Amino acid sequence: MKILLHDNGLHLRLAPLTLTRPVGDVRMGILTNVERWKLVEPEAEIFFETESYLNAKYPTATDADLVVNAALIPNDEVIAAILALSENEELVAENTWFARKGTGTVKVTYTGEMPLVISERWHLFQKNEQALKSDFSLLTAGRSSQQLSRTNTVIGDASQIFLEEGAVVEAAILNTTAGPIYIGKDAEIMEGSIVRGPLAMCEHSALKLGAKVYGPTTLGPHCKVGGEVNNVVFQAYSNKGHDGFLGNALIGEWCNLGADTNTSNLKNNYGFISTYSYENGAEVKTDTQFMGVCMGDHSKCGINTMFNTATVIGVSSNIFGSGFPAKFVPSFTWGGAEESVPFKLDKAIEYANNMMARRGLQLSEAEIGILKHIANTK
Repeated sequence: MKILLHDNGLHLRLAPLTLTRPVGDVRMGILTNVERWKLVEPEAEIFFETESYLNAKYPTATDADLVVNAALIPNDEVIAAILALSENEELVAENTWFARKGTGTVKVTYTGEMPLVISERWHLFQKNEQALKSDFSLLTAGRSSQQLSRTNTVIGDASQIFLEEGAVVEAAILNTTAGPIYIGKDAEIMEGSIVRGPLAMCEHSALKLGAKVYGPTTLGPHCKVGGEVNNVVFQAYSNKGHDGFLGNALIGEWCNLGADTNTSNLKNNYGFISTYSYENGAEVKTDTQFMGVCMGDHSKCGINTMFNTATVIGVSSNIFGSGFPAKFVPSFTWGGAEESVPFKLDKAIEYANNMMARRGLQLSEAEIGILKHIANTK
């Protein structure tokens, strides 16, 4: 089966995370939609209806058996309804299309439990709790957790803690009263950490010594996180290894937050927040009071960096210096509040490869092509 995950017009609305990936490959909860559909249909080939400059890494297809709205975070019930579609049928609910086979000219109304549908960037953290709980059920159903060490203190239902093979948790306080705690393969919670679920730790991720985590938070694969974290989604391979507060935030891949980086997530007047929109090319008003930083892939900040409420940082930017940087930092920016200059593409590629080499990886030609496109169009 060929499944095509359709961006549904959200490429710029979910940017900067989607500047380097299609909507279907954005992590939320525990999984990406690519991973969710591969769990359901292990033999399926996944393709993408996305921006053409991404297709070298994320190929498209014109002969897909199923076209699925990539903004849909599917539950078991909607997955069953999608797989039951007949030729030329489209599954819809509440003025939103979920999936179609063929032309999709015959509309079928979905009547089951409504799944999550993402329509704004900040929904990725606002609705992370629901996605995380759904993914926890999907991944753990019918399976047994590895045994949790007796050195830990558990508050709430211990069955809501699941350790994959190789996971290590010692001398931590784990509270499941608000949601489950998932600890992926070879992930580690170091001593003295205090965790309130829901929390998802993907494979090879780590909570550093004495970390304080308020759910709902997601650590993507190979992320290292310390300090105080509240309702944050990390994509993969990113680090916040030291003290400092990060809340209601989105962090891309291969990012690094320097020691004692702090981010505001609430305005002093407790009002609704405005934030930069790539879709509008300007700040837009939102209906939320809480929003921290959103950082695109390969961006970094130096020690003691301070971010204003709802700061948006593009791809491959390096931020340092005293004071608050601008609330919108374009891709390929070098500097901070006092002065900033363009970050040269060749240097950005060099620095990215330096970081990736620590994990035995390097930028592919397709990934370099994506960075070149962003640098030329920012």
